[in-house]
Amino acid sequence: MNILRQVKTLVYKDIVLEWRSKYAINGILLYVVSTVFVCYQAFKSVDTLVWNALFWIIMLFASVNAISRSFTQESQNRQLYYYTLINPRAIILSKIIYNTLVMVLLSVIAYAAYSVTFSNPVSDPLLYTAAVFLGSISFASVFTMVSGISSKAGNNSTLMAILSFPVIIPLLIVLITLSQNALTGAPRFESNNEILVLLAINVITITISLLLFPYLWRD
Repeated sequence: MNILRQVKTLVYKDIVLEWRSKYAINGILLYVVSTVFVCYQAFKSVDTLVWNALFWIIMLFASVNAISRSFTQESQNRQLYYYTLINPRAIILSKIIYNTLVMVLLSVIAYAAYSVTFSNPVSDPLLYTAAVFLGSISFASVFTMVSGISSKAGNNSTLMAILSFPVIIPLLIVLITLSQNALTGAPRFESNNEILVLLAINVITITISLLLFPYLWRD
């Protein structure tokens, strides 16, 4: 079985398992909607800067809750079974793809709930949607890689926080800048650098994951 077929099979397996249980995704959706509601009850109305910052804070913690369990839900026996059959690159790539799908779904729901609860001040909806989409992919790729590393270190949550911090902070700065341009209606060419940086972060993170994970998986 080639690596692409393995990736397709693993992604399908994760989707089927999640669809059967629905506990995790429902819990995350509850977290997103309840957090938006609490923010509304606390602030009622906010300016554009706070509106943008609150949205990305919600997305950050939702992504941590959604992705940190990527490898912890797999038992050791199942991982050993995968080790005998599947290319480790197919495993990490399938996790990134699946988590990207989950994050895109959560982002759409969070953005819709946030826009309905608070008045939507976005001047360029297409650019803001692009920022949300790129942010979802970035969160998925970064936290999947870090989750894979921490899972091989005894699922150390402290290690996950330490490893993700140097990447997440610059990522959030770029995302906030890009989304702020969409809020103010700035010309789109001014956002080209931020879009290129986000794409570069994703490419670098996925490449490092494909290179590093086989050695982690072997241990």
